[in-house]
Amino acid sequence: MKTLLTASLLAVFSLSNAAFSQDDEGPSSGIRESYKSPYSVEFSYPLDDLIGDIISGVRGSVYEESSLPHDRWDSHYVRTKYGAWGPPARHYPLLRGLSEKNIEWKRERVIAVGLRYIGRPYQHHHIPDWTPPEYWPWLKVGEGRNTRGIDCSNFSSFIYNQAFGYRFSSDIKAQAEQLEIRAGEGDETFQAMEIKRPANYEDFKKELRTGDLLYIKSRGEVVHVIIWVGKIGRSPDGVPLVLDSTGGNHKDCNGKLIPNGVQLRPFTEDSWYFKGTSHAKRVILGGERNEDH
Repeated sequence: MKTLLTASLLAVFSLSNAAFSQDDEGPSSGIRESYKSPYSVEFSYPLDDLIGDIISGVRGSVYEESSLPHDRWDSHYVRTKYGAWGPPARHYPLLRGLSEKNIEWKRERVIAVGLRYIGRPYQHHHIPDWTPPEYWPWLKVGEGRNTRGIDCSNFSSFIYNQAFGYRFSSDIKAQAEQLEIRAGEGDETFQAMEIKRPANYEDFKKELRTGDLLYIKSRGEVVHVIIWVGKIGRSPDGVPLVLDSTGGNHKDCNGKLIPNGVQLRPFTEDSWYFKGTSHAKRVILGGERNEDH
């Protein structure tokens, strides 16, 4: 049975899995309050199968996003050691039974985990659900001072970590180059695969798979990462979708500005995403030659 998450269901899905009320989100703009995405995702598996352990288990608890106890997230220790970025992400254990799951399930799980954070604003934080106190320093990005939220490379590293226990750098430049991925809480590693950038837009779409990470350059340096949604994405104009956390200067297929933060966004041929792509990275390997994109 396929599971379709429409724009309205995405909002409910995201809010129902947050342990904070609307009042905890801090300032928000009119565009965030009124925006309705035209995009959706259709999974091949029921959500309970894909992420039931996260929806109702400890692995998905807001208070477990960092290995530090929740009552220490705003501590002097955290402020001194980690600065404005706040508490670090925990090292999630390797997912039980992962070796028994097929490739499509693993790829869809990445997106399902990521969609839980739809609507989180863009902020330079290591974890998505930490709301800094008023006195905390702010890096002057995103929407409003000291709201919860997350930036692009912390988002990509966090959801792979939470989904599987796969760990890689949250620093954008280091992450773009890193192919050795840690698995679980120990020192076990495996190799991800780098995908060179095809010059042609159509070839690029055929090459990518759900869950692939695309690294975007600006002025010669990698500055952003997006997650390829792939064949499970649904858009009115058929344009492929990506999932990322970024600023609010992207428009949807209806010409409306998409709010900043974690959102589904279009990957069009004339977009900064395509034109600026440096390369891609595939963390979930297997069956590359014989599957649809």
